Amino acid sequence: MDLAGEGYWLVRLLFQRGLAVVYLAAFVVAARQFRPLAGENGLLPLGEFAERAAFGERPSLFHLVPSDRAVGAAAWTGVALSVAAVVGVPYWLPEAYATPASMLLWLALWGLYLSFVNAGRVFYGYGWESMLLETGFLAVFLGAGASSPPVVVVWLVKWVLFRNMFGAGLIKVRGDDCWRNLTCMDYHYETQPMPNPGSWYAHHLPDRFHRVEVLGNHVVELAVPFLYFAPQPYAAVGGAATVLFQGWLMLTGNFAWLNALTVVQAVATFSDGVLARLAELAGLAGPAPAALPVSTPATVPTATPVYLQWLSVLLAAVVLALSVGPVRNVLSEAQAMNASYDPLSLVNAYGAFGSVTRDRYQLVIEGSRADDPAADDWTAYGFAGQPVRTDERPPQWTPYHLRLDWQLWFAAMRPRPGSRQRWLVTLLERLLEGDEATRSLLGDDPFGDDPPERVRVTRYRYRFTTPAERRETGDWWVRERVGTYVAPASLADLRSRRRGRRAAAF
Repeated sequence: MDLAGEGYWLVRLLFQRGLAVVYLAAFVVAARQFRPLAGENGLLPLGEFAERAAFGERPSLFHLVPSDRAVGAAAWTGVALSVAAVVGVPYWLPEAYATPASMLLWLALWGLYLSFVNAGRVFYGYGWESMLLETGFLAVFLGAGASSPPVVVVWLVKWVLFRNMFGAGLIKVRGDDCWRNLTCMDYHYETQPMPNPGSWYAHHLPDRFHRVEVLGNHVVELAVPFLYFAPQPYAAVGGAATVLFQGWLMLTGNFAWLNALTVVQAVATFSDGVLARLAELAGLAGPAPAALPVSTPATVPTATPVYLQWLSVLLAAVVLALSVGPVRNVLSEAQAMNASYDPLSLVNAYGAFGSVTRDRYQLVIEGSRADDPAADDWTAYGFAGQPVRTDERPPQWTPYHLRLDWQLWFAAMRPRPGSRQRWLVTLLERLLEGDEATRSLLGDDPFGDDPPERVRVTRYRYRFTTPAERRETGDWWVRERVGTYVAPASLADLRSRRRGRRAAAF
């Protein structure tokens, strides 16, 4: 293997810019949502994390300074560094400083985001968090400037992509009969965590199309990943299939930056020669010498610095050693959906939608200003991503991540709140207090600055309207009440309930 990686300068450029955009979205979300969710006065208070979590198990800067001010400083610093990475600041520097500056920049982004992931607990418990950390750590060793990236690191990015896709494929065929009998897409668009404007239309595509979809899913996730390690142009064919697959998922659902990050990883399956040829075919560039990318640095790409080559070999050895757990997980019949095997999230296991729910349940939070409200005295809060009103079209949010909305989707799967939903009682309490930070997490607060006297949570079953129902009513959803999730409660009731749960598991 050629450690100099002469053919990946443009690949690195595109990969770094794409990853920086994902980091930017992640830090903007942290700046806007972390404090009301997991800050000093959050639904899961930051002080609890600092007191109960061991630094060695969940390293975070917020062990040292568990304050909202530190959270804000870290989040906005992450935003600024992400913008610097998007515009390629290290490439502006003299060659001797470009790679060291790039390494420091990407290491700072990784360290800051690790602090949010470990301190965010259930609100940051998603597979794309550890995937961003793993991919971001590899970016530290790609270098910058006119020098070529270490090809070893490019292949390690392919290894992340392979585990991402292949793990998702295996957990599906093992986890649910509908993946094996090709019927999962009959339910997926309606019951997925957060439908988008295309979901209703995708749901109503012909059954035959849905069968082909599932079959295509199996091909892209179980067969195509092996092409990533093939010679060109076959590796690029595998990468292109992956990009198209992720594009369809972005058109039909809101999965935060999971799909965008996978597209960024897929850039590693290309080479500068393939990208130059694609640009030429698209009319974006004229014929270019085979040794040069379409958009080159000031000089022909130079050899990878020797120290970066050796660091990349050391990195590969660490990744291979840490891959034992994830590989065992992939090969196990009891495959975990998403799992991290080290406190730094350097090498992780991935997998999505091992099972598909057949019915969509929703939690609707309602408030009333009446002391003894009647059935028609309740008014519903609106959420930015989860459906409440049946006449509202599902919105588009990807790659922005609505963390409260996602947790509400998970909570609705249970007929009653469990220990992992203890944040829900605090949410209701904050709404009765009229807490401005908590209200910022909502899509619509009908009570404004005059909060209600009581709240309740009702559980509904939602389904998409049929085309005929939509033409007749204009609605996107039909819903049916199935039970009470949290009985009507005043602020005093909720505070008493919270005191009774102080001993709950961390």
